[in-house]
Amino acid sequence: MVKIVTDTGSDITPELARQLGITVVPLYLRFGEEFYRDGIDMDADELYRRLETDPIHPTTSAPSPGDFTSIYKKLAQESDSIVSIHISSKLSATYDAALQGREALTEAKCQIEIIDSKSVTAGLALITIAAATAAKAGQSLSQVVAQTSNAIRQIRMVGLLDTLKYVAKGGRIGRAASLLGTALNVKPMLTLRDGEVHPAGLARTRDRGIARLCDFVKSAVHVQDLALAYSTPHSSFQTLVEKIATLLPKIRPKILRIGAALGVHAGPGVLLVAIREGEH
Repeated sequence: MVKIVTDTGSDITPELARQLGITVVPLYLRFGEEFYRDGIDMDADELYRRLETDPIHPTTSAPSPGDFTSIYKKLAQESDSIVSIHISSKLSATYDAALQGREALTEAKCQIEIIDSKSVTAGLALITIAAATAAKAGQSLSQVVAQTSNAIRQIRMVGLLDTLKYVAKGGRIGRAASLLGTALNVKPMLTLRDGEVHPAGLARTRDRGIARLCDFVKSAVHVQDLALAYSTPHSSFQTLVEKIATLLPKIRPKILRIGAALGVHAGPGVLLVAIREGEH
């Protein structure tokens, strides 16, 4: 069976990873001189608490090539093929680290395909889930790669931020930095195009932002899969879940917690919707 690898930039839950046989490689968080493995040494609750209280703003960094080499070596003992799907190369050096990790694996007779998802958080999760579902169904390496490529094309994603404060501090959110000149009391909305974060408008209130997320879902063509993600617990996320359930009663969304990859740069109070559409 084809083995599937991703990184914690996908925000895939440990339960989903276990169910689908996905290996998740942690990104790193750095607060000053202190390093933490995302989701292992520091969970989301601790991350957001420190984001709001620590005078040092954290940074994120990719897993090392050696991290990938050791994981590929282990999985190569169990399978002759691996598909490794990672956070957009425009947002992180993780994809490059995976390529370097594969190069160091000289003795293994294992075919490793490394894929730039051009996505992050819930979008990357849906792509990885599509690949893992194909692998679990016994599809070949080329079939799993084809399913992954299809899923990348099918992903659409929009997020609602509570504040621009962390965008300003993080400085790594691409074209969305253009929002920084806007009034601070509005709620910025972001999307992802070609692996890069772009502004998707502004909402005057959180309720209006939720309505815009629902409009985004209504505009979708044949939703195959759906993921809803949040950074910090808030009643508005439950409101969003309930509204989406009325729009798509036959689809059970994946519920994800936004971790370090996006959370450091977007902050608390984020709501996000990712959709995998069918073929047009």
